Amino acid sequence: MMVIDPELTAYCAQHEAEYLAELKSWIAIPSISADPEYQAEVRRCCERLVDRMRAIGLNAEVLETGGNPIAYGAWLQAPGKPTVIIYGHYDVQPADPVELWETPPFEGHVRDGKIFGRGSVDDKGQVLMHLAAIEAHLRTRGTLPINVKVVIEGEEEIGSPNFEAALGRYEEKLRADLAVISDTAVYAQDVPSLTTSIRGLVHWEITVSGPKEDLHSGYFGGLVDNPIEALARIVAQLKDANGRVAVPGFYDGVPELDPNAAAELYSLPFDEAQQARSLGVPQLGGERDRIALERQWFRPTLECNGIWGGYQGPGSKTIIPSFAKAKVSARLVGSQDPLEIREHVQAFIQQLAPPTVRVTVESSGDTRAVSTSRDHPAVAAAARAMEAGFGKAPVFIGTGGTIGPVASFDRILGMPQVLIGVGLPDDRIHAPNEKFTLSQFFGGIRTMCTLYDELGKLTANA
Repeated sequence: MMVIDPELTAYCAQHEAEYLAELKSWIAIPSISADPEYQAEVRRCCERLVDRMRAIGLNAEVLETGGNPIAYGAWLQAPGKPTVIIYGHYDVQPADPVELWETPPFEGHVRDGKIFGRGSVDDKGQVLMHLAAIEAHLRTRGTLPINVKVVIEGEEEIGSPNFEAALGRYEEKLRADLAVISDTAVYAQDVPSLTTSIRGLVHWEITVSGPKEDLHSGYFGGLVDNPIEALARIVAQLKDANGRVAVPGFYDGVPELDPNAAAELYSLPFDEAQQARSLGVPQLGGERDRIALERQWFRPTLECNGIWGGYQGPGSKTIIPSFAKAKVSARLVGSQDPLEIREHVQAFIQQLAPPTVRVTVESSGDTRAVSTSRDHPAVAAAARAMEAGFGKAPVFIGTGGTIGPVASFDRILGMPQVLIGVGLPDDRIHAPNEKFTLSQFFGGIRTMCTLYDELGKLTANA
């Protein structure tokens, strides 16, 4: 089994208390990108990261984006070795509802072998794993086995609206052979995992307009079609009774699992009934002819995310509302084309529209699904590093979520990506009492130390 350099291991072990204190200090900065009132805190967090990278020994600076800045640091003194972008984000979700937190969200409290706080695992703790590993290399050896470009952005939690423009603006500065992203989770605490695919994402907003104003349902009920009912019928017809999306062309570009990947899914421990109980639903849903993990990671989805219209106050108000709206999104896989999917769904909705109402559809988003072959040399290097860090060879998994910058790196800079996060499924990201299990945190630091050594064995442009 691959082992970590003993000198690196010793250095990391000696500084665990310092890493934990540093993570607490980062958590204490409420870098909430969604709330303009925290804009100054967002910038303060960025500048704090730049100062930390300079202290380690990187050439670091703030990169302006037109939105929240990027904390950038580089060490490029390994000629002939691969150049690796290390991506993460320092912005965090709002802490609401604050009253559900057992301890204040921006203080970083340690209990039961975990650190609790907003951003602890998503993504400040996982960013710190890399900075700690870089520092360990530079302090023990005076050098790194690879060239690194650290890119820590401040808008991931709001969809990275300025990231692609920044990639274009700083294209030369950000050129690299490979991107490493630690913003994902493993399958379970005792199951080290590497994510090799993420889903893409597109959105629609449907507006169904009826009468020019709300109407008295006693006078006009049975005469004027109700926009809420029309919208409900449209949404209900987006899928068939077996959970399959009914939109023509929706599944174009969706691959079937190869036998080896399917066998691995069946081998992973998964209890559908237990999962349903933990989510508070009677049973799991989705495409009936696909197993749960395939539905979760490797199949596309089409979901209604919100629906509203009419009177919603106390008591009753007997009206036919003038309009109803719904928000819909799709997660994409394989080679599904986001722009084509947007058009297919929009056309199908218009086809379903009854003649008694007017239906308009606005669409947005063009994030493609991204996958990296498990046979890629960098993925193999990451697998060896994770085995060294956690004592067990990793399994290969997918993630049902979307990380926009991953698709941006793929499309704009043409780079392969290694998704090597170490969070746990129960870390409560985006929810009250977010946490990072310390054994995962410290194991992640050891893993990144070895990852750099393993990537250093590859040739540039590998």
